[in-house]
Amino acid sequence: MKLLLISNSTTAGQPYLQWPIEHIRKFLGCVDSVAFVPYAAVTFSYDEYEAKVQKAFEPLGIEVHSVHRQADPALAIREAEAIVVGGGNTFALLKTMHEQGLTEAVRMAVSELNVPYVGWSAGSNVACPTICTTNDMPILEPASFAAAGLIPFQINPHYLDAHPDGHAGETRQQRIEEFIEANRSVTVAGLREGCLLEVDGEKLHLVGSRPMRIFRHGHSPREVNPGEDMGFLWA
Repeated sequence: MKLLLISNSTTAGQPYLQWPIEHIRKFLGCVDSVAFVPYAAVTFSYDEYEAKVQKAFEPLGIEVHSVHRQADPALAIREAEAIVVGGGNTFALLKTMHEQGLTEAVRMAVSELNVPYVGWSAGSNVACPTICTTNDMPILEPASFAAAGLIPFQINPHYLDAHPDGHAGETRQQRIEEFIEANRSVTVAGLREGCLLEVDGEKLHLVGSRPMRIFRHGHSPREVNPGEDMGFLWA
């Protein structure tokens, strides 16, 4: 199983997907085309999303084929050289994935056929057991919160430490602590922007210049740095 789970697509002041593009190039290797899942798009069309990702992938020599154009999106996933799932609204993404049978198609393609998977933001959320640690507003109601379950732990993309002056609401850490209080056996990885997780079988590597914050019920949050052993996340 090969996964590239990216916190964010865009860094301020940089073009779309510029910061992770070399990691994507290395990860995808000799892949010529990818099946793209655009369903996290809400305020722009799936056609526009496909074109946006295609422009970013052009330097890689990779063709982007959005599954929204296919008569059978689940079949397109199962037959793909690689799968790419874009960010946006996670609830909108998962709703359509459930409706089209894509959660199971992705699970089978990645875990049984060894199809490489790249996701960013919402695309990383749906690789988790559920989408319950997304930051997004539930603008649509999926059939369930269950996602593809490619990894046994949860990711919180765009993880922030900041608590702005004058803001009286909960911090990201407090929200995640609510989650682990209600889901005591589940580990949450707070993945900061400019970072990604690469999975190769059961080998897991954090890539980026910042640590990842780990949340487990009954334990204080702890930081894990790139290069440190991540095997505990499979437990």
